[in-house]
Amino acid sequence: MDVRIIGAPSDYGQDRRGVDMGPSAIRYAGLADQLEAAGVPCVDAGDLQVPRAEERDPDYRTPSEGRAKFLRETETVANRLADEVATTLAEGQTPLALGGDHSIAIGSLRGASRDADIGTIWFDAHGDFNTPTTSPSGNVHGMPLAAALGVGEFAGVDWANAPNLHEENVVIVGLRDVDEEERDRLRDSAATVFTMSDIDERGVRDVVESAVAVAADGVDGVHASLDLDWLDPNEAPGVGTPVRGGVTYREAHLSMELLADADVLRSMELVEVNPTLDEYNETAELATELAASAFGKTVL
Repeated sequence: MDVRIIGAPSDYGQDRRGVDMGPSAIRYAGLADQLEAAGVPCVDAGDLQVPRAEERDPDYRTPSEGRAKFLRETETVANRLADEVATTLAEGQTPLALGGDHSIAIGSLRGASRDADIGTIWFDAHGDFNTPTTSPSGNVHGMPLAAALGVGEFAGVDWANAPNLHEENVVIVGLRDVDEEERDRLRDSAATVFTMSDIDERGVRDVVESAVAVAADGVDGVHASLDLDWLDPNEAPGVGTPVRGGVTYREAHLSMELLADADVLRSMELVEVNPTLDEYNETAELATELAASAFGKTVL
């Protein structure tokens, strides 16, 4: 497959500044070279135009009530990214979006599901299932799955909802940090959740193979959303919301290799790389390696 790289340098979704430099850090770490080494031709479409958060008022606007910072700006980025992703797919290429914070997934999912039924595998320490009334912080990077699925106040919000994303094809892998009300909503949903305890007990191969089976069941393709805080902070220090006890380097690579073997990938994003918190661009380099594995790079 041919890959189109799309930078979405948004840091509206969280409090830690610097994640807007993630796309540059990932490119500098050799993303194009890694993909070429995997035998995957790629073209870089550059970055979406994103105003700086420091120039905007957080303005706790919400679809109806509650708290959600920079919601107008998040909507703008989501619309631009959705159009770019949809155009990429229509032209026969595979979109690879580079965040930025995880709120960009609202645009990725909407664009990927515009003309196709999709599932998603959410590789993340967090559930991202909050809404403006359940979020303790008001940070939208903790809301993209809820937004895409039209949960709570996001019901009927056109710019946020992914039209053909089916809740029963949503799978979270590696969950280990969830808010109380968010936990209740996840339990009530049709989404499948594999915690780190599941990975400990069953092994990462079994969990990821099960995740692929659920996400790909009866759909046209799968969107993979890879938040680098899915990995243990010892492996990926350059993230804004690190949580101890994540997957190892080798577990992460195996997961991406299994995703490639399944041949279901429709679109992908790498998010939450913050070079201001990183050590020698280590997390960005890891992101490029994992992307290459997801697109088929092997040792032999």
